[in-house]
Amino acid sequence: MKNLIGVLFMAFVFVACQRSSEQSTLSQDGLKVSYNDQGSGDTALVFVHGWSCDKSYWENQIPAFSDRYRVVTLDYGGHGNSGSNRENFTIASFGNDVVAVVEKLHLDPVILIGHSMGGVVIVDAASKIPDRVLALVGVDTYIQFSDTTFTSAMFKSYTAPFYQDFRGRTKSFVRDMFAANADTTLVNRIAKDMASADSIVAMQAFESMFGFGEEIENKLLEMKIPVYAVNADLWPTNEAYNRNIVPDFSVKYMKGYGHFIMLENTELFNRLLQETIDEMQDKFE
Repeated sequence: MKNLIGVLFMAFVFVACQRSSEQSTLSQDGLKVSYNDQGSGDTALVFVHGWSCDKSYWENQIPAFSDRYRVVTLDYGGHGNSGSNRENFTIASFGNDVVAVVEKLHLDPVILIGHSMGGVVIVDAASKIPDRVLALVGVDTYIQFSDTTFTSAMFKSYTAPFYQDFRGRTKSFVRDMFAANADTTLVNRIAKDMASADSIVAMQAFESMFGFGEEIENKLLEMKIPVYAVNADLWPTNEAYNRNIVPDFSVKYMKGYGHFIMLENTELFNRLLQETIDEMQDKFE
């Protein structure tokens, strides 16, 4: 009997390890997309990282939410452990990567959670699988959709230093995203990590994100999916303008923090995210 219990226990451990290990699937264009799948629950939380980041940026959310939800993190093309054999890395291609993972795992319903540029990616992904998506949650994104004019000339001027010195400009760019009192070790770690990204992938993504601006509003208007956000207050969020696009738009703030709020104060961020999820689920019951 003891031997049987031991065998069953080892089998359970093996299955649990298999479930939580890194896996992969193929995107629409055949590119390998790496993801982690943990936890269980009727609702799946799919966490999507930002520009020049990877799924490890959500490492503090997995243990906090996997006891109640299916928690999936992924690297879209050209990032982390996903493939890089893609001609052009665009918001639409990243959205396809998210869709590929959702469909591979048969996730339904899904809450898509995107940090920074990931907030744009999840809009594209949701537009392709709207019937599966319960809501979108932006993490320090959806500051405003497009109520300010950012011309092509302004964009070229802004990105020129990245083409001249990607590593140096990216480090400076990242450091500017933190409050003055931010943890120096964390700032340096993220700046070094993002500066080591593939510059071709990064700049293609930057270019695509600029071109995707007008599409965001159109997709959100067409889908009518509720949008939530957990934002820092380092930059203002134009709540009134956003509600013209998405009447259900609501936002919670982490005051005194910078762009990487899920890493800067994990406990507070997780609490606000859970409150956001609770609120949206109350609406749908």
